[in-house]
Amino acid sequence: MARLVLLVWSLGPMLWQLYTSFRPTAALTGAGGRGWTLAHYQQLLNGNPPFLTYLLNSAIVGFSSTLLTLLLAIPCAYALSRMQAHRARNISVLVAAAAAFPAVLLFLALLQVARDFHLANNLLALSLPYAGLCLPLAILLLQAAFRDIPVELEEAALMEGMNLWQRLRWVLLPLMAPAISSAALLIFIFCWNEYPIALTWLSQSDLLTLAPAIARIAGSSIFTVPYGAFAAATVLGSAPLLLIMLLFQRQIISGLTQGAIKG
Repeated sequence: MARLVLLVWSLGPMLWQLYTSFRPTAALTGAGGRGWTLAHYQQLLNGNPPFLTYLLNSAIVGFSSTLLTLLLAIPCAYALSRMQAHRARNISVLVAAAAAFPAVLLFLALLQVARDFHLANNLLALSLPYAGLCLPLAILLLQAAFRDIPVELEEAALMEGMNLWQRLRWVLLPLMAPAISSAALLIFIFCWNEYPIALTWLSQSDLLTLAPAIARIAGSSIFTVPYGAFAAATVLGSAPLLLIMLLFQRQIISGLTQGAIKG
């Protein structure tokens, strides 16, 4: 019973959004409407541009940012994990401070960078600030995972004649797959949901990512609130993340708990 209550409590907001997305506007505003409708989804999918464009833009930004962050974070985390303890500790403190730094304080600086280097309205360029913001946390997560791998395993590979790249490619990274999956998911979720930077870097309607696009739907009129369209957009925007979580839940849980238990 307790599990059922917890499940309903956790899924409540999502189920309410799903319910709202299928209700007619008249029913949502108390005008007496009844039944169910697909009009809100049709409005989004047939819009100009179609809502799927925003999902594709978010996917492009999310995957490019995740890839760039991991390419930078993996060698940094490996170097920290194999560094002398006192030096690694000092650097880790700085990385942790960077991870805890409020990103909103960088907003004006990032806006000036976009203007000076003409990075506005470029989806791939948006991955640069996203990767910079996600990099400290990714380094900390991957550093802990690298430390859990016995050094003796790497030394054995070295005795077999493997160079650094071969040891990373064939020995360390396969063992790091759960931790890398967890870090990649956290990065992707941040990029998928990020709002203020995307709002200022992207102004063309066909280049908007999901968060600014939903904000435009919610504020499309000062006289009425499009509850149904907003709920439908939320459902469509959440579906890819839910699918990823369902497909990779084992790797994600394993990566988040890696190193939590020492046996």
